[in-house]
Amino acid sequence: MDSIKGMSTMGPVTGQATAIGQGLARYRFWTMQNEGARRKETVESGKGSAAAPEMCYVASKKEVELSEVLKKAANRAIGGGVAGAAAMAINVSTLMWIRTTVNFQYRYGMSTGEALRHLYKDGGGGLSGLTRFYRGYFPALMQGPLARFGDTAANAGVMAYFDSYEETQELPVLVKTLGASAAASGMRIFLMPIDAWKTTKQVEGAAGLSKLIGKVRTNGPTVLWHGALGAASATFVGHYPWWSVYNALNEYLPQYDRKTDFGMYLGRSAVIGFAASVTSDSISNPIRVLKTYRQTSTEKISYMEAAQAVIAKEGFGGFWTRGLSTKIVANGLQGIMFSVGYKYFTELIFSKK
Repeated sequence: MDSIKGMSTMGPVTGQATAIGQGLARYRFWTMQNEGARRKETVESGKGSAAAPEMCYVASKKEVELSEVLKKAANRAIGGGVAGAAAMAINVSTLMWIRTTVNFQYRYGMSTGEALRHLYKDGGGGLSGLTRFYRGYFPALMQGPLARFGDTAANAGVMAYFDSYEETQELPVLVKTLGASAAASGMRIFLMPIDAWKTTKQVEGAAGLSKLIGKVRTNGPTVLWHGALGAASATFVGHYPWWSVYNALNEYLPQYDRKTDFGMYLGRSAVIGFAASVTSDSISNPIRVLKTYRQTSTEKISYMEAAQAVIAKEGFGGFWTRGLSTKIVANGLQGIMFSVGYKYFTELIFSKK
């Protein structure tokens, strides 16, 4: 009878409860009753202490902790993503000219000087020649911050999740970053149509959008995702070393207060950003060459055909030399600006919470 009375204290069964749910509730109550009786016998026999019953709350506390951890990780991801998007929006406006040069080199394989002169001439010289470097600015303003939001949200969220558990707190930073890189690479696939619009405009100039539309009409809308595998792979291959270097240096280099040591604070962030960018670019360049070549081709081609075209013109070395020096400069500048901006906006956002 005591058991039946005890069952009544667990609250009424909701309209959504089933016989299975009721059975589980009875089983849980019966288990708790038996566990309490067992501990009582242990204490009375002198083999235990009254402190032992604390263990019966561990499972429920972990369930509560999981929801708190996920909430914390989500908040950190959103805050980190907003900070990353804000920093990237500034980068797009200031550095798009050199990003256009890089994508043009990926497609046509000129030196930095040749590409700059060609693009300037293609724009008609003068002020129009300068605006040629900003073809695709609008989609870049959409794609850049969104992509960086995904990157930084993945990194901040996954790192916060791992750091919330004692079992994973001490994992190496490189291991934690693997999860963030996998999450970030998936985000790029959803952004491929915007990326195709932006990159084709950068490579082909004013005629870029009409060429892309013609390609869609001939081959169907799936061509907007040409290069998706390359983009996801390049994101993972680029994201992992970038954030591995960033997280590792951020952990081991001495910290400086933004308000009292602003110069050292900026310098530290700049060094971390540049080191991360050089490492990332050197590893991911071949994949980005193939992705851009296939994506911006006016005809439907495979990755193998894109690779054969690059090899025929420049040999295997073309995968590493095509646009790499410009890319290192571009991403070095972007890495410095992004790292400084990301760190700054992150502190502004989370210091208010």
